[in-house]
Amino acid sequence: MTFHIPTPHDTADVVAGDGAIIRLRRYARPDALRLFLSNGNGFAIDGYYPFWGPLADRFELVVFDVRNHGQNPLATSGRDGHTYAQMTLDLERVVRAVAAQFGRRRSVGVFHSMSARTAMKHAIEIGFPWDALILFDPPTVPPRGHAWYEAMDVFEHRLADWAMQRPDAFADPSALARQYAETRAHSNWVPGAHELMARAVLREEDGGYVLACPRELEASIYLQAMTLNLWPRSNDYGGPVKLIAADPDAKGAPAPAFANRALAEEGGYSYDAIPGTGHLLQIQKPDECRAAMLKFLADRGIA
Repeated sequence: MTFHIPTPHDTADVVAGDGAIIRLRRYARPDALRLFLSNGNGFAIDGYYPFWGPLADRFELVVFDVRNHGQNPLATSGRDGHTYAQMTLDLERVVRAVAAQFGRRRSVGVFHSMSARTAMKHAIEIGFPWDALILFDPPTVPPRGHAWYEAMDVFEHRLADWAMQRPDAFADPSALARQYAETRAHSNWVPGAHELMARAVLREEDGGYVLACPRELEASIYLQAMTLNLWPRSNDYGGPVKLIAADPDAKGAPAPAFANRALAEEGGYSYDAIPGTGHLLQIQKPDECRAAMLKFLADRGIA
């Protein structure tokens, strides 16, 4: 299967405080609930199209990549600006810019991994602009001394080491697509998603292709996950929150699956683990992920 992402109705560039550009794509739908969607570390939101594409039939969608990812140009601030603190400010600018340019309406944040952690930090520290917030498998790190702290520490450091050693230049996106397909954690994406994600995370340069997010920046985010001190209860956000996570009972389940189950139990979250999924659950079982999200919204009269 080959996915073809439709042309958005509108695009807009949001300029962050340090000059970084966040490129928004809007799929308009008059009077519909608005969904904001963004990506995980080292990936790009266009690669999640198997999840979010069908949502355009009933929602207005605003999709965007986190700084230095996907369609965004590389920021001149480099690693100094590539922080969760700056990404939190970026999200505030995005929310304000969308309201100013396209009007205010009921809105839901739908974020995966790194962008989910950013949305958690944003809600706790700046405010809750959402009618609901959907968090897909954030790399949640419990407090030091917690039963799952060491597992998350090992997980994030291994990812940082892997990121620094991964190839960063390719003759063609198909080479990266093959790498995704041959990796155990990514092998069970829906058909066509490996090629789609490879195209989404690469940009052309000097006759070849390079990672849109340099591997040094990707590695830095894995390490920063251990420094956030972010283990909020569900009632700390100021609005309804749904946690949808990887399956801790699946063979070879990654550490965030267990950490998120613990967060849900200790923090009183509405929580679903999607059976048989790992960290990229939205492109492993997109139908089930959409269903879990839509049920939560419907149960609260939001959609």
